[in-house]
Amino acid sequence: MPTAVIAAENLVKAYKVKGKPDFVAVDGLSFDVAPGESFGLLGPNGAGKSTTMKMIGAVSTRTSGGLSILGLDPDQYGPEIRSRLGVVPQQDNLDGELNARENLYIYGRYFGLSSKACHEKADELLAFAALEDKAKSKVDALSGGMKRRLTIARGLINDPRILLLDEPTTGLDPQARHVLWDRLFRLKERGTTLVLTTHYMDEAEQLCDRLVVVDKGRIMAEGTPASLIREHSSREVLEVRFGSDRNQQVAGNLEGIGDRVEVLPDRVLIYTDSGERALERVVAGGLEPITSLVRRSSLEDVFLRLTGRSLIE
Repeated sequence: MPTAVIAAENLVKAYKVKGKPDFVAVDGLSFDVAPGESFGLLGPNGAGKSTTMKMIGAVSTRTSGGLSILGLDPDQYGPEIRSRLGVVPQQDNLDGELNARENLYIYGRYFGLSSKACHEKADELLAFAALEDKAKSKVDALSGGMKRRLTIARGLINDPRILLLDEPTTGLDPQARHVLWDRLFRLKERGTTLVLTTHYMDEAEQLCDRLVVVDKGRIMAEGTPASLIREHSSREVLEVRFGSDRNQQVAGNLEGIGDRVEVLPDRVLIYTDSGERALERVVAGGLEPITSLVRRSSLEDVFLRLTGRSLIE
């Protein structure tokens, strides 16, 4: 096995709260990330994902536990680690007064690259981000998708060993998301290690070789997207609607049809190996749903089962 580029063991981050017990944002996380792997952190708001990313990025010290980034302790070797990382934050923090090319050039100078190297790297990254024709456009004139691609390009200016992406496609339309996915696939093919947080389960399935589901600072599950679906959900899901006033009433008659029945305000979910056979049993039992849908089980089903459906802010 190759040496892990990120290794966390019982990682804890707690914050002091005046007059109250410490708030534990990260509570004993342990995981490894291999070179060239695309690793995901999934969890609801407040789960500890961004806090973990800050510790990996060597901009926040840990309270306890072990953490090694590229073989170095981030609490002792922060500048050395940061010089070998690329970071794409949740919010684009590009300089709106500069054009796209200038944003890349100046950022490269921060890393100590020569003027010639910055010019060459800027041209290369504009091509990578499909922004050659926007090189002289001010950032404020770019679309959301273009800004996001430029932010990722900027994060690559120092040829990082690891690229950290915090919710990279939030707020983008489907077309822009797919263009961004294509660029991240290309980075994977080059051997760049990707570590990302995301709220989009389809994104995690597309991009992540392996991931952990985090809730309240703790790991709830870990594995490949496919293995997590196999372990925590069924092969298919049957969605049936009987009307919001009847779903709960009918649910009792659906028990035993599948592996598990879940009642939502607008529909009933039946987790089963065969959605079609489950639907046949529903109809044979004299129940006529208003609508029905058979789909494959997804990472979103796993996520919601492990972290719940309640909205937490």
